[in-house]
Amino acid sequence: MAVVPVELSRADARKLAVRAQLLDASRPVSVVEVVRKLTVVQVMPYADIAPSADLVLWSRLGSRYEPDDLQRELEVERSLLELDGMIRPMDDLGLFLAGMKLWPPHEKTREWIEINQEFRDDILSELFDRGPVLAREIPDTARFPWPSSGWTNDRNVTQMMQCLMMRGEVAISGHEGGQRTWDLAERIYPDGIQEVPFEEAFAIRNDRRLRSLGVAPSKAAKQPLEPTDVGPVGLPATIEGSPVAWRVHPDVLPWLDEDFEGRTALLSPFDRLIYDRVRAQGIFEFEYTLEMYKPKASRKWGYFALPILHHHRLIGKVDASVDRKSSVLTVNAIHEDEPFSSETRDAVRHEIRDLARWLRVRVEGV
Repeated sequence: MAVVPVELSRADARKLAVRAQLLDASRPVSVVEVVRKLTVVQVMPYADIAPSADLVLWSRLGSRYEPDDLQRELEVERSLLELDGMIRPMDDLGLFLAGMKLWPPHEKTREWIEINQEFRDDILSELFDRGPVLAREIPDTARFPWPSSGWTNDRNVTQMMQCLMMRGEVAISGHEGGQRTWDLAERIYPDGIQEVPFEEAFAIRNDRRLRSLGVAPSKAAKQPLEPTDVGPVGLPATIEGSPVAWRVHPDVLPWLDEDFEGRTALLSPFDRLIYDRVRAQGIFEFEYTLEMYKPKASRKWGYFALPILHHHRLIGKVDASVDRKSSVLTVNAIHEDEPFSSETRDAVRHEIRDLARWLRVRVEGV
């Protein structure tokens, strides 16, 4: 018997998405709570304002958040881990162990590892004796260089480290001077993690991803790192005016009967609320492109423009940058998708000033 799709207005879909992503007025209380409920926070260390993970956590926790809080949970408490470009709850490691045994999925990578077994053994031996260490401190003994025409060409140590991390043999221990330090996984990951069978783990991850998004497409274009679609989990849904097949998590539907209380937030371009541009368009009717890779003359909104959330609508972008030497946050432009009311403009400016306080810089241009 076919399940009747849940019919959502765009306003309802927006409210569910915002609340699921912890961006409503009820703020979470800790870094670990945020990561557990979002399931992932993307690592993107280079930024014109702050590393993306820090921006994501600040937008949820507010200015009480300190980057040291995240580093402590990653490197001391080990309640979180960094895996494949994402910060995840350490409790979720069991959902990846079965997949690690099947990695890598590509024949080219599998062959490169196989013909470089001595190189792999050298790295593991080096980590056993000296870990944790930076990748640049490990000798490159690869007999067969990593074949690539891009930035990874001949970066043998970092490529093998990435491969061994995805296979569960090494892990990121911490950071030193902005660079990752590596060690044997058995020294980083706790004992007794229960491995979840692959198919079951895949379904659980999809369900948790949908819960963290509230509403998501059942199918989406392939994304690097973490997918943005969720397959058949949850309930089928339609969104007013959207031709996309959507899924909604049953846990969030009771929120439709509750009052929604929103707030204003500045988001990282890598924030999961807006990361999938098709989803952002379908739910929020929001147009956005990260323009840091574009020539300056071709940019419409700015190098690292921050999307603006106001209650349950995405309403514009803030083009800003930080000069660390002069300790200044310069706001080059506030792009209004539609003209702001005076109340909205004041709320956005307040959030920009809060960003400056968190960064411990003064603000110019507001």
